[in-house]
Parts: sequence; C-alpha cells; structure tokens
Amino acid sequence: MGEQLDSHRKARQAAHPGLTLTQMYNVLEKLKAGEALTAKDKEIHEQGLVSVLLDLHRRIDALVLEAYGWPADLDEAAMLKRLVALNAERAEEERQGKVRWLRPEFQAPRVAGKKAVQEEMGIAPAAAVPAKTAWPKKLPDRFQAVKALLSATEGAVDVKAAARAFTGAKRQDVEQVLETLVAFGEARSLGEGRFAG
Repeated sequence: MGEQLDSHRKARQAAHPGLTLTQMYNVLEKLKAGEALTAKDKEIHEQGLVSVLLDLHRRIDALVLEAYGWPADLDEAAMLKRLVALNAERAEEERQGKVRWLRPEFQAPRVAGKKAVQEEMGIAPAAAVPAKTAWPKKLPDRFQAVKALLSATEGAVDVKAAARAFTGAKRQDVEQVLETLVAFGEARSLGEGRFAG
C-alpha cells in the first residue's frame, strides 16, 4: 500500500509539474474536514486526484489498525492513548533486554543469520558466563578476550559477571573495554551495566 501511495503521488506530480505535496495534502485535509473547496482547491483536487489519495490513506490506516489488532473505529484520542501505552511497554521490554528486530539484516547485521527476518530476538537478562580465563596483560588482547566472551555468552552479560570470567581482572578495566567495544560498534549496551555482542 505504501508503494501504491508513493506511485500515485509521483504520477500526479509528473503529470502536473507545478503540483506540490503540500497542495495535495491541504486539499486532502479540507476533504476530511468536510470543508468547501475553493476554485484553486478544485483544480488541485482534479490534478492530484486527491479523492484517490484520501482513499489510499484510509486503506493504509485500516491496515495499520488491523496490524495492531485495534478496532477500526478508534478515534484519535483513543489511538494516542494506546500508542503511549504500547511505547511504555516496549521501553520496559528493552530495559529488560528484549529486542524486537523488524529487519535484523539492517538493524543488527551480526544477528541476522541467527534469527529469521521479522522474528523477535529475546536477550536473556543475565547469562551463564564461560569458565574463567586469565586477564590478558596487553590491551589488544583484552579486547579480543572480551569480544570472545560476548560471542560465547548466550544473551546479555553484566560487567560484574564479565569481570569474574577473568582471573586478575578489575571490574573498571573490563567495563572500560566493554564501553569501548560499544563505541566501535562491536558490542551493544543494554543499560544498567549489561552488554551483548
């Protein structure tokens, strides 16, 4: 439906080079409000086939409501209330480490092969950490060791657990490596001291 909408607008503008999206949508809003159209509005309506544009938007709105499982007759205030509640619900899920990837191949390319497109990826709040290894002396080796730990760990790992995975590691040193990996896009911070590969 989005492609149909885009094609319709582009076709109308190609046929009438002086026609703008603003003009079409101003007339669309007048149609929705039941306002009378001026002579200029009628010209824009004809050039832009604004009634078709309005129908496309109504069809898209109906599909969106259906996708959310919401009633088709929701008014704007009720819809806004539901969207705010849904946003709060999703924010809480993310605080708990659950990420819903719509298109993992673009949003999280490193996990795309692990999950099918449009599936949810749950990240466990905390995960079992592999057996202890010695904390490397050299900084590059520390980065490799922490990256290996993240790769070997299912789900999220917190800084304390990561530090305990290495003998002789200081918590702040491990945290600094984790934060640097996040800065370089090699890890993700999940908040509250938790990280994932």
